[in-house]
Amino acid sequence: MSFIGKAWKVIVGIKDGLVLIFMLLFFMALFSILSASPNPGQVRDGALYIDLSGFVVEERSEVDPLSTLLSGQAPPIEHQARDLVRALDAAAGDDRIKAVVIDMSAFVGGGQVHLQAIGEAMDRVRQTEKPILTYAVGYGDDHMHLAAHASEVWVDPLGGALIAGPGGSNLYYAELLDRLNINTRVYRVGEFKSAVEPYLLNGPSDAARENLAGLYGALWEEWKANVSKARPELELDRVTSDPVAWVQASSGDLAKAALEAGLVDQLGDRVEFGNRVAEIAGENAWDKTPGSYAASDLQPFLADVGPGTGSSSNTIAVVTVAGIIVDGDAGPGSAGGTRIADLLDGALDSDGLKGLVVRVDSPGGSVLASEEIRRAIERYRAKDIPVAISFANLAASGGYWVATAGDRIFAQPETITGSIGVFAVLPTFEGAAADIGVSADGYRTTPLSGQPDLIAGLSPEVDAILQAGVNDTYSDFLTRVAQARGMSVEAVDQIAQGRVWDGGTAHQNRLVDQFGGLEEALNWVAGEAELESDDWSARFLGSAPANYDSIIRQLMTSAVAPMIEAAPRQRGGDLFAMAARNRSVLMGQLTRDAQRLAGSEGIQAYCLECPAQPRPITAHDKQGLMDLVGAWLSR
Repeated sequence: MSFIGKAWKVIVGIKDGLVLIFMLLFFMALFSILSASPNPGQVRDGALYIDLSGFVVEERSEVDPLSTLLSGQAPPIEHQARDLVRALDAAAGDDRIKAVVIDMSAFVGGGQVHLQAIGEAMDRVRQTEKPILTYAVGYGDDHMHLAAHASEVWVDPLGGALIAGPGGSNLYYAELLDRLNINTRVYRVGEFKSAVEPYLLNGPSDAARENLAGLYGALWEEWKANVSKARPELELDRVTSDPVAWVQASSGDLAKAALEAGLVDQLGDRVEFGNRVAEIAGENAWDKTPGSYAASDLQPFLADVGPGTGSSSNTIAVVTVAGIIVDGDAGPGSAGGTRIADLLDGALDSDGLKGLVVRVDSPGGSVLASEEIRRAIERYRAKDIPVAISFANLAASGGYWVATAGDRIFAQPETITGSIGVFAVLPTFEGAAADIGVSADGYRTTPLSGQPDLIAGLSPEVDAILQAGVNDTYSDFLTRVAQARGMSVEAVDQIAQGRVWDGGTAHQNRLVDQFGGLEEALNWVAGEAELESDDWSARFLGSAPANYDSIIRQLMTSAVAPMIEAAPRQRGGDLFAMAARNRSVLMGQLTRDAQRLAGSEGIQAYCLECPAQPRPITAHDKQGLMDLVGAWLSR
């Protein structure tokens, strides 16, 4: 009995321990849920503090909780451009906000259209005589695009600023594929359709180089015009024409060089910067640490001011096509064709629906997925619902395919669009197989039996059929554009051929109807629907994040409580650290290029020249890249 009694006590102890553990987990989860949602009660008199760590995007990616927790890697921080604009416009008219502080210590970047929209919102704040102050250790092009609109630009004395201009290098794999004896079969239409060149050449073709020169030249001129207008004292020619002489004139002191050239206004560390903000916005009554000041964080402020989409029963739906267009339910962050079509179809019969705006920020992707989205948009037009297409940074290739379903297309001068062309890539391994002693042979009843055969190679008949399919898809693309733009197929073909255009040239080529952003597109739809200016509201389809999204982000970015306060000081970096962060973007490009070659994608309408939106490579991407490399080497 004594043994049974002791065993029973052990069992009861284990039970009590498990109950305690589960109770602790329950209350931790409850606390996470309650604290994850921004609290409007946290808004106070002082500065609006915007921590711009991460990326500015059109649509935030959804966090996969399982893969994120298993990887142990924090998801990338993303800020929707429209949220930042909404916060700045609200701050302009909010008496509680005395100043706006934008911390760009760990800002990675964003598209020119987004940054220009945010910069214009900063101008509207300054027009109310409220100062905007920015701080960073290192300023690059995207940092300066925003900082040019600030009242005071601060940089750490050990930091600096450099302007590089758009452009750079793509990766080319022709020699590598030759060494691996992989036969890259490419099917394309369009002299300028260069998305396949990385697998065929060791550098851009003359046509691609010509296209890049025209595109990046136009974007560079727009950037210089916008920044110089916002910051006339900036000696931009001195900084960009001979950067070595400019830096050497300050004995290599990048911060001093930036100050003398008008890139920044003040040199100071974070404490000195905070003391300056406290002079304007007031001291922090609860926190007396050096450099603290009264401030409200972005998310509670947004929760306090509300969505800003209106409350009328007359609604204009807004659907976002952001990221690479892919088949299936992917996204947000990627434009899954089925997911977006389902969102559109689900809203089609909504009470009070008066119009639709399709917001596109995509370099293209799957033709099938692009067509699936286009057909869903056409179902709105079939019901005489006005449809406007609003281009953000990118609306090229598949992104333009989608746009052919709209009544009117809006873009900005900095928008990258066009790339009307298609391609497909199919690697075969007959050479690599022969190198390791593997051969393939058999009996065929027709020329198509067993085709496509990736080991024995493709028959001439299959090769011809695949190219014919790509030709036909290109013809469909031209026809859709011609019908949408009121042009002949021949006229469209002259400006197509895979060539990429800036928004200004696209407007001249009749690919765009007028300049404007999302707001202009919404107002046009309201006018077409004969709605009064105060009698409609915007409804963003599928924009509500999952409940667990902010919880996962908090868990992964603030796993250890003592590190929370130190995190803002640790994440910054000088210009060398900024360059090091670009390694993750490079790895992301490697992964996407490998997946495009070895993946199971069909005919693609994708733009290589379009600058990739900066996105760090995830643990899942790294594993995918290793799997692809391993698969190649094992063949």
